[in-house]
Amino acid sequence: MRLSHTPRAVRAEFDDPNLVSSAGLVPAMALAESVGLRDLADDWLSVPTDKGANAGLKVSSLVAGMVAGADSIDDMTVLRHGGMGRVFGHAYAPSTLGSFLRSFTFGHVRQLDAAASRFLTGLAGKTPLVSGVNGVDRVADREFVLVDVDDTIVEVHGYAKQGAGFGYSGVRGLNALLATVTTSHSAPVIVAQRLRKGSCGSPRGAKRLVTDALKTVRGLPGVSGVSGGKLLVRADSAFYGRGLVLAAVRAGADVSVTVRLDKRIKATIAAIPDDPGAWTPIEYKDAIYDEQTGQWVSRAEVAEIPFTAFASRAKADRVPGRLVVRRIPDLNTDKNKTSGQDTLFDVWRFHAFFTTTDPAVLDTVAADKTHRGHAIIEQVNADLKNSALAHLPSGMFAANAAWLVLAVMAFNLTRAAATLAGTDLAKATTPTIRRKLINIAARIASSARRITLHLPLGWPWRHHWTALFDQVCGPPPTTQS
Repeated sequence: MRLSHTPRAVRAEFDDPNLVSSAGLVPAMALAESVGLRDLADDWLSVPTDKGANAGLKVSSLVAGMVAGADSIDDMTVLRHGGMGRVFGHAYAPSTLGSFLRSFTFGHVRQLDAAASRFLTGLAGKTPLVSGVNGVDRVADREFVLVDVDDTIVEVHGYAKQGAGFGYSGVRGLNALLATVTTSHSAPVIVAQRLRKGSCGSPRGAKRLVTDALKTVRGLPGVSGVSGGKLLVRADSAFYGRGLVLAAVRAGADVSVTVRLDKRIKATIAAIPDDPGAWTPIEYKDAIYDEQTGQWVSRAEVAEIPFTAFASRAKADRVPGRLVVRRIPDLNTDKNKTSGQDTLFDVWRFHAFFTTTDPAVLDTVAADKTHRGHAIIEQVNADLKNSALAHLPSGMFAANAAWLVLAVMAFNLTRAAATLAGTDLAKATTPTIRRKLINIAARIASSARRITLHLPLGWPWRHHWTALFDQVCGPPPTTQS
């Protein structure tokens, strides 16, 4: 591709009052309005003084800016250009929104958490956010609804950030704890979130977060009322402890949590017989499937053994289950073999996790494969950091905590809008959805009290955009008498 004219023949002027750069905000915010975003914020938030006035409009402005790509308070000016005032009202200035966020306390953040969970429930009722877009009305019976818990460090710079510190990654920042829900038909959405100081340990606050997350998930349309399905909480070894495990089990969920290889775990692994009948090859890196035997020819193998978590604690705190162990050859040993330093016996690396799932529902191989799917939450962490969570814009901790909640609301709204656009974008990342559905230039024209958005001719994803627009901005469905 090349320019059609010489540079001197091209001229640019910022002088058109009828252009908007993010026409996709119209159906996206129409969806948010239909779910009651503004009313939820007005009902739940009690931020004092004039800074907290019109909380619903300010929350809507912040969410809309994040959906359009804003990752700082100054970026909220994206809502105040060209013809945006003709399709949106009460788009507040960045300074006003910054003052609003700085007025938050921890209690107001928890109020915003309550509004966010109800906003997600509303989105799940209006869109196939959880049940999927393949004509599935709800999660199938005996299917696990997967709740993943993980934390991530959001890097910050300077000494003015309250709560900033060096955590497990060695990066100065604040710690964001997230819980997501995923089904076999849907991409992950965030059901609970909490911002913590950067130097805190991963399991801090996980017990309360899991309790809140499971309560929210059980209320989601498409999940509630499932007769045979069950919730499965997955987490890595940093969260293996009584807090998270007992909170999940007592809430009626199963757990699948990686364990640390301490003395007791190593002794349990050593008790597994080292014979072909105890270990099963699995699909793994460089594995080959043998169609004649119906088995995988793989160097990775799994086995299980009954195990009781927290056996040294009080009887009420003990959790019976099974320890599933995956072993792979030690690659360092292979390097020694190539250099002529052979070993007397095979040396393995072990990866174990504790699970309470029924072996009749998830056998050893299926349990291992399901547990490894926990890595999907890392995609959510990366997605947030590539969007509104690229920065934590304030020096005040409570304002940044509120920013995290708003970023989650924008993430879920973007995901919900994509599910209405069709199957192609239902599992796409936020930047992809924003590029194809949100950030589209349009010219506004009005006639006979009706506003028309003139979008680019030949837009490759016009059918997806039209499908979204028709469902949230079209005429209401006709009712049969």
